[in-house]
Amino acid sequence: MAEPGLLQTAILALIQGLTEFLPISSSGHLLLPSMLLGWPDQGLAFDVAFHSGTLVAVIWYFRRELARMIAGGLKYGPGHEEGKLLWLLLFATVPVGLAGLLLRDVIEVYTRSVIVVAVTSIVFGLLLGFADFSGRRNSGQGMHSIGWKTAMLIGLAQTLALIPGASRSGVTMTAALLCRLDRESAARFSFLLAIPVMLASGALEALDLIARPPPARQLWLLGFGTALSAIVAWLSIHWFLRLIGRISFQPFVVYRVALGLFLLLFLA
Repeated sequence: MAEPGLLQTAILALIQGLTEFLPISSSGHLLLPSMLLGWPDQGLAFDVAFHSGTLVAVIWYFRRELARMIAGGLKYGPGHEEGKLLWLLLFATVPVGLAGLLLRDVIEVYTRSVIVVAVTSIVFGLLLGFADFSGRRNSGQGMHSIGWKTAMLIGLAQTLALIPGASRSGVTMTAALLCRLDRESAARFSFLLAIPVMLASGALEALDLIARPPPARQLWLLGFGTALSAIVAWLSIHWFLRLIGRISFQPFVVYRVALGLFLLLFLA
């Protein structure tokens, strides 16, 4: 298998960093370079590098909130408002953890196709549009309003993200909007919910990587890909949270439907 060069690493890191936290499906976009340009799969080491970069970005962006959550959660437990959010996030992560362990092989075998990504991009994009439109009829609630039932509903929705093209951010934001959270709170909870999921999946990938370590000549490219994906992901989170209250989710809905139609018409 040909090794990724600087250009391929840069483009894939940009795609990963930009799309990981936006509700547009990173898996759908990561299909495009290989199909349009004929690039080979970049391999596990680069997957780990790109995901590590986005994980570093979201942890750094929410570092103050995370510090308060962890301190409050460990000191006061789930019954105290200061630490409740930590336990809600862990609680909401349980469904996708169980689903990933039970269905990982099935998903790998039966859902890794352009048609699946295209259809899920369209279907879940329209659901996001419906949730966003429905949310306009009420003022929306902040993250302080999230209870155990709401957290579990959002966590159950997150299991749908195991299907390529559904978008983890997209399905969790959709569920949060349907639970009457305002747009910014839906996005912030989705981003925070990504952290335990990415930590767990990253740990599993790292164990696989230890068994098959990359050659030394790739280390500088891996470092470059990690740094670039981290920078782009941080900027993506920052500007998304600044703009989402004003522009709504509808541009992302239109984009998702257009991407799905493109994949169906030209690549399937």
